[in-house]
Amino acid sequence: MDNGRFDVSLGPTPPVILRHRFDPPDNARLAHLCGPLDAHLRRIEQSLSVALVRRGGAFRVQGDKPAAEAALRLLESLYTRADAPIDDDALRLALLEAAPVHGRTPRPAPDRLVLHTRQAGLAGRTPNQVRYLQQMVAEDITFGIGPAGTGKTFLAVACAVDALERSTVQRIVLTRPAVEAGERLGFLPGDLAQKVDPYLRPLYDALYDLMGFDRVTKAFEKGLLEIAPLAFMRGRTLNHAFVILDEAQNTTREQMMMFLTRMGYGSKCVITGDVSQIDLPKGMVSGLVDAEQVLRRVQGIAFTHFTAADVVRHPLVARIVEAYDAAAPRKT
Repeated sequence: MDNGRFDVSLGPTPPVILRHRFDPPDNARLAHLCGPLDAHLRRIEQSLSVALVRRGGAFRVQGDKPAAEAALRLLESLYTRADAPIDDDALRLALLEAAPVHGRTPRPAPDRLVLHTRQAGLAGRTPNQVRYLQQMVAEDITFGIGPAGTGKTFLAVACAVDALERSTVQRIVLTRPAVEAGERLGFLPGDLAQKVDPYLRPLYDALYDLMGFDRVTKAFEKGLLEIAPLAFMRGRTLNHAFVILDEAQNTTREQMMMFLTRMGYGSKCVITGDVSQIDLPKGMVSGLVDAEQVLRRVQGIAFTHFTAADVVRHPLVARIVEAYDAAAPRKT
C-alpha cells in the first residue's frame, strides 16, 4: 500500500498545513480510523490542538509544526491497525504516545524495552514510562513518584516478572506499609494474614494480570514470590531478589532507611509512591519525601517523576489529577 507523501506549506504565521493521502483509499479502514461521525478525528483535534479536514482518503492538518507532524504520524499509525474498529482505550493510548511535550514530539527510544510477561509486547506507553523501565534495568535502586494511574506499580511488577522469567533474579519480594487511607481496619476479623491482605491486594492484582492465577499460585508455593507488610522486612537481607516497595509515601524516614538497607547481592529495589496521597499522622515526615531529598545525588539510584500526562487509566483520572494539582497551592 502506498501511503503517499507529505506536502508542507508554510504560512505567514508559525502554524503549518500538512497534507496526506492514503492511495488507494480503503473505505473500511478509513471508517475505522475516523470513528462514528468522525469522533476519532475530533478527539485527535482536541488532544493535539490541530484542525483536521478529510475528503475521501485525503487529510489536511493545520496547527503548530510539532503538533501537526504528530497528528499525521498518528493518522498513519492508526490507519495501519484499522482493519477492525478502534476502541476508546486504543485511541487514548495512541494519543498519549503521540502528544507533543514541551514543544517537541517524543519518539520511542531505539532501545525501548519490551517485557516478557503474560501480556505480550508490554512496554512503556509514555516517555516517562519508557525512561522508568530503562532506569529499572540500568540502576540497582529506582524510585517512581507520581499520581495514581501512571503505571508505577504495574510496570515495576512487570519488570520484576520479566527478570524472574529471564532468571536474572531468583525471587520477587513485594511489600508496602500497612497504613489506612483515612479508615480503621484493625478490628476486622481474621488472623494477621487476613488483616493485611486488603493492603496488598493491588500487588496481587498486578501479578494475576502479568502471570495468570495458576502460575502465581505455583510461584508462591515454590517460594519464587513473596508478599509481606513492610514491618516484616526488619532484620532480613534480600539477595538475588527483585524487591518492590509500594505506597512508599506512607513510610516513615526510619522505615525507608530500614527497607533500603535490606538490599543484598544481585538484587534490585524499586520504590513507588504518590506524595499527594500521604496517610501518615499529621506532622510526620514521609520517608519517600525525605529519601528524594537525601538520595538524589547518590550514584546507582534513579528517580522518575510522573505527571497527569502519564495516566493510562480512564481519561477522567488525568483530569482529576490535574484539578487537584491546580488546587493544591490554594490549600491553607
